[in-house]
Amino acid sequence: MSLKKSDKFKREAVQLALTSGLSRKQVAADLGIGMSTLNKWVAKHKHDDLMSGPHDDLHKELARLGRENRILKEERAEHPLHLLCKAFNVSLSGYYDWRKRPMSQRQRDDLILLTNIRTIHNETYQSYGRERMTDELRDLGFTVSEKRVARLMKDNNIKVIRTPAFKKTTDSDHNFNVAPNLLDGDFTTTGPNQKWAGDISYIRTTEGWLYLAVVIDLYSRRVIGWATSKRLKRKLVMDALQRAVALRQPPEDMIFHSDRGSQYCSHDYQKLLNKHGFKASMSGKGNCYDNAVVETFFKSLKAELIWRMKLQTREQAEKALFGYINRFSPASRDDDNPKRRPPKRRRCSCLIVFQSFDMMKDAL
Repeated sequence: MSLKKSDKFKREAVQLALTSGLSRKQVAADLGIGMSTLNKWVAKHKHDDLMSGPHDDLHKELARLGRENRILKEERAEHPLHLLCKAFNVSLSGYYDWRKRPMSQRQRDDLILLTNIRTIHNETYQSYGRERMTDELRDLGFTVSEKRVARLMKDNNIKVIRTPAFKKTTDSDHNFNVAPNLLDGDFTTTGPNQKWAGDISYIRTTEGWLYLAVVIDLYSRRVIGWATSKRLKRKLVMDALQRAVALRQPPEDMIFHSDRGSQYCSHDYQKLLNKHGFKASMSGKGNCYDNAVVETFFKSLKAELIWRMKLQTREQAEKALFGYINRFSPASRDDDNPKRRPPKRRRCSCLIVFQSFDMMKDAL
């Protein structure tokens, strides 16, 4: 039984039909669909596009094409085609043969790569540059160079979007006791539940700030506990830790690393660590590198999600965080296998993978 094609697949199919230069019959065969189905999708696309109102980008493109067409006509009138072919040492028959020549395999491969690049670009919140995009394509089974990916992204104006913001969350000006730095920059582990790390960040909304506390296992680099609050209080970090403990049931003598903020140094939080037999470890003052794994997660979270959204309410921000953390932190992993290497972040499950024209049918 054939699977129902997603809207994204339909859009990509229409794009190939309209822009690839291939016949509808060939595109339909390559995608493994009927030509009547493809024609129906194209007709619906044109109807929806027409009914959606004026399009400034389309008008600009039509105007540009009109100008180019006028220039070409003027150039052709002033410089006849046979003279231009002679000037470039090209035969007239060779020129017309080139005009009618079908798309090369290299061009078809570029279209396949571009389709996947656009899909990955959208599904990763427009955050992947050429290096990460190349790694992602290679993970999908493509043999592709970073230079080729960079060319396709540049030619098609596919860019990384990042917008910075800042708010202080660490208050180290307090009278609580500070734990020694047991971690000391060593993030390596031989298995899960040996070293955890936690920190606090912030989310800007129109309604006000939303604070986020996370707990990350340094073996899997996975968020195993998190909590949010509109107030930057010790209960926030305690809730995140308790959720991680409920999920993992870690052994005693596990190292929990954090910065030396007042929330982590508070008596209540230290009592919670002692209750579970955890060893407290804290970064040096002002040294963010001592907690680099969590800082890296926060940077990715903000660059890939928060900075590109206009969040109106804290509830909207919480839903966005839930989707991001569950999308990029796998819900099920063999975390108890000490032989496996720390995993890469999982791709979104709705990512459409096209490895070739012929394999598009099998991939969906």
